[in-house]
Amino acid sequence: MPSYTSKHVEILLIDDNPADVRLAQETLKDYKLQNVLHVVQDGESALAFLRREGRYADAPVPDLVLLDLALPKIDGIEVLAQIRTDERLSNLPVVVMAASPVDQEMLTDLNVTPDCFILKPLTVERYLEAIRCFPQLALSIVKIATA
Repeated sequence: MPSYTSKHVEILLIDDNPADVRLAQETLKDYKLQNVLHVVQDGESALAFLRREGRYADAPVPDLVLLDLALPKIDGIEVLAQIRTDERLSNLPVVVMAASPVDQEMLTDLNVTPDCFILKPLTVERYLEAIRCFPQLALSIVKIATA
């Protein structure tokens, strides 16, 4: 299980939409979450990162995974299923980002459930909602004062 005692949070964002990636980067920067954001753009790369295979052999174990369901190569549902069935990964906190509540129902029907589910379109508030799903991570958020 990931440790939350370190000074920074390792976050793996699995999303192929450049606008969503930018929004995640801006949200995490603006809210001063002490983090390192890693981004992969397809399910195949995500699994390689999580399993520390190939070019990701030195990848850190993430404290939090933000997972889009609509991914190229291997879709997000399969990525989540593999995370949940791999004993080395099964305890990773996973936030699924999806376009419809129907996606959440489908995951439940397939018995593949994330720790948290947020709907697109993504907003700063929805990212913060996802982070608040994990109190030990939410404690790391400090709002930057704007003058």
